Amino acid sequence: MSERFPPITPARLDWQANVPVAPEFGDPYFSRDDGPAETQHVFLQGNRLNARFRALPARGRFVIGETGFGTGLNFLCAAQAFLKDAPADATLHFLSVEKHPLGHEDLRRALQHWPASAALAAELAAHYPPLTPGFHRLSLSGGRILLTLIFADAVTALSETHARVDAWFLDGFAPARNPDMWCPPLFQQLARLSAPGASIATFSAAGFVRRGLIAAGFAMQRVPGFGRKREMLTGHFVGPGSCSDSADTPHSQPHSQPPSQPPWQPQSARPGQAAIVGAGLAGATCARALAERGWQVTVFDPAGIASGASGNLAGVVYTTPSAHATAQNRFYQSSYLHTLHWLNRHGFPAHCDQGALTGVAQYPAEARHQDKQQAALHSGHWPASLLQPTSDGRGINLLRGGYISPPDWCAHLLDHPLIRLQQHAVCALTPVDGGGWIVRHDSGTSSQADIVVLANAGAARDLVGLHWLPLKLIRGQVSYCQATEASRQWQQAICHSGYLTPAIRGLHCVGATFDLRRHDIEVDPDDDQRNLTELQQQLPAYWHALGGEKIHISGQRVGLRCQSTDFLPVAGPVPDATGNPHRMLQGVYMSVAHGSRGITGSTLCAELIAALVNDEPRPVDEELVRALAPERFILRQRKKQPEWTP
Repeated sequence: MSERFPPITPARLDWQANVPVAPEFGDPYFSRDDGPAETQHVFLQGNRLNARFRALPARGRFVIGETGFGTGLNFLCAAQAFLKDAPADATLHFLSVEKHPLGHEDLRRALQHWPASAALAAELAAHYPPLTPGFHRLSLSGGRILLTLIFADAVTALSETHARVDAWFLDGFAPARNPDMWCPPLFQQLARLSAPGASIATFSAAGFVRRGLIAAGFAMQRVPGFGRKREMLTGHFVGPGSCSDSADTPHSQPHSQPPSQPPWQPQSARPGQAAIVGAGLAGATCARALAERGWQVTVFDPAGIASGASGNLAGVVYTTPSAHATAQNRFYQSSYLHTLHWLNRHGFPAHCDQGALTGVAQYPAEARHQDKQQAALHSGHWPASLLQPTSDGRGINLLRGGYISPPDWCAHLLDHPLIRLQQHAVCALTPVDGGGWIVRHDSGTSSQADIVVLANAGAARDLVGLHWLPLKLIRGQVSYCQATEASRQWQQAICHSGYLTPAIRGLHCVGATFDLRRHDIEVDPDDDQRNLTELQQQLPAYWHALGGEKIHISGQRVGLRCQSTDFLPVAGPVPDATGNPHRMLQGVYMSVAHGSRGITGSTLCAELIAALVNDEPRPVDEELVRALAPERFILRQRKKQPEWTP
């Protein structure tokens, strides 16, 4: 069991003259005089951000790291400056760590202080994540700003982070009041994550802070502080062993550059041509994540959009809550929340034929499942804003979940000017000298791509010869049942040993069978009967409302779910066919094995792959990167580690 990300203890605020104060630390969250002016002086001027934003090239990328998100004031000020000064196609990544995040209502109240940032503040409040531990990636301002909030201890969070940070906001409560955060292990993590020449600024001028940063490799200087504070610290990263405490001498010009400043080079994205194999949930989400970063994306699927396991009339947006913070369970929670964010920002579902996010009721199929649900409810990992008991007390209610039409969701994601669909089968991939791949189609033609993403379920293994990848196919048949006058009133999807959705286009999805032995896709009337019998046993009232013995089955659909042997998706760079975990097929990635959780698992995997392709800060912690990586099976086999169990 992982203890990296324990349950969150939210911030407890004492509002004094409409200013939030943390009673545990006896410190306000922002200046009582002028919070934005303080942020402008300490962090924006202290890191020369306005000039550096203007210096970004086309498709430039700037990464800010922060300790102490608090009310989000520093984020708002930096984001506003970026939107004003940076090129229109540049991207700001803002990574912020917060051990005790504000609750939603406290955040909204704090954000009302700054009407100049009202639009961005409203967007932040609308997408602010629930208080669950770990990484939360938010896309704001039309994708120009990617905010990664990490609710965890600062040292733990940064030790699990991969990024190249251009500027640091070293914030948080005063060192004298919160010494646990201002410590050498934190400073070492700042150094590890810093790009060459990265800048740093903090309101503090404490000697042990200055000395700790110098020891970690930052050249530090004292400059005039804000308001009544006489001094603060600014600096830049030069590398461990390059600095001494001679940097103690104050500079006469605030925010000037020391002569030893190493060259800071702005980062920029270089999007190219991407080929995606598969137009289901995995392929559509990967295509959209790359297209939103400027990649020209071609999606190949001979049968068109959502023709395989992603093609059911309706699917449930859900996860299985757990009290245990294993990597597996943390992925289930994080991917569920990430999918809700994607659906929210895309305005999907937009109407009843696309589904609704009206919650999901989960009823345990057996006693051990009920014990697991109760443990999750009381674990602290699932706040009441996400999870509550059902009104009858027999199950749990995922308040923000729901049901959607997977084909409509895939079509929505693929509707982008940089994405095109080709209904061809990919027959072979041939590497090109110097990088890239020749993608050969069944049409007899071929095309070239800089990167390839395999999102074609079990067929991915055969396409590139991954005999070592342990995938299994699970046949499932869903029954489409005609809605009745009573059943049309249903608002929530229900999961039990199977699932039941409200009507879409007059039909309810009842299913689905789970068969490891058969791999055919022929409709079987016996499977319809299994689905209805299971519904009758688990939800007898719903079975009667749907017609009982006279339930009218209007159709069926069979799909083959692809699943890994440890029940997690397989997402990341692809090792070569030799099974050497240190030799990758350069430029080839995969997102497969989503099983019956493709709706909720695919978006976070797509975001991870896009981050890996573009060398961006990653949207998940490094433990999850390793847990999803294809090479995990090779490494585990070599170490003879047992598989995880759900």
